[in-house]
Amino acid sequence: MAYFLQFLGGISFFLYGMTVMSKSLRETTGSKMEAVLARMCRTPLRGVIFGALVTAAIQSSSATTVMVVGFVDAKLMTLKHAVGVIMGANLGTTVTAWLLSLSGVSGSAPLLSVLKPETLSPVLAAVGVILLLVGKREKLQHIGTGLCGFGILFAGMEAMSNAVAPLADNPAFSRILTLFTNPFAGILAGAVLTALIQSSSASIGILQALTATGAVSLGMAVPIIMGQNIGTCITALLSGIGTERNAKRAAFVHLYFNVAGAIVLLLIFYLLRLLGVLSADLVMNEGGVALIHTVFNVATTAILLPFYKILLRAAIATVPDARGEDAKNGIA
Repeated sequence: MAYFLQFLGGISFFLYGMTVMSKSLRETTGSKMEAVLARMCRTPLRGVIFGALVTAAIQSSSATTVMVVGFVDAKLMTLKHAVGVIMGANLGTTVTAWLLSLSGVSGSAPLLSVLKPETLSPVLAAVGVILLLVGKREKLQHIGTGLCGFGILFAGMEAMSNAVAPLADNPAFSRILTLFTNPFAGILAGAVLTALIQSSSASIGILQALTATGAVSLGMAVPIIMGQNIGTCITALLSGIGTERNAKRAAFVHLYFNVAGAIVLLLIFYLLRLLGVLSADLVMNEGGVALIHTVFNVATTAILLPFYKILLRAAIATVPDARGEDAKNGIA
């Protein structure tokens, strides 16, 4: 019971810290990022680059995709230009997973000690509080809030890891984890968790915390991460409710992009397993989860970017034109 309460407290701190951090970063850079998105995404490749930069800056792919849906709805961005930004958002969100992987840093060197969450968390929180207390400008206040959010996030991550570590020797917990060796169960679990908390970064962090048990294998982690990328689409789909046709299509482009990426990468993963290149029993740590997440998003973008028109056609077929306006105005 004590470990459960510790994990519950850790996940609460983690999710709150993630929310505070993302909100403060958006408030610090939001208007500038919106201007960049509206003006600079003239080609899908440029859209990928800017989408990745924006998401890395505001630490939320959901916020970026919702912003894109809003821009398309307001006719500030075309559907064609939105595709690249949506793909780039998936790349930018990998930054968060690498930051969270710092909890797996080991070693006694001074620099490595500073990078550990138990050291980094109070330092970031202290600097953030100082900026909140002495900062006169609103921008400094937002930065201070963001740093406090980072500190709370790392503290929550550490609490979750400490809470689940004793479960490594628990047979019941091990039996539960073996369920996720089934790829469909893993995808479903990742998608549902991410849809519920509406943050792929947060659900990736929870998976990274679970690696502290030593019971998370490569074969379990890959389908769950694929599902997490699918589950994050729920935010954009919800934001598309009540919007005009192309805005809804932009949300479906996000869904189809992640679903197609999951199918392609899972096929590649199981082919590599069949050839003996990869072992499903390889034990994962925080850095391993971040690496899989990055490889998935980079590979998905590289593979699907040349076929972005197919994603557009699929989205258009899902939200068809009933009044002939596509032919009159074009979808681009």
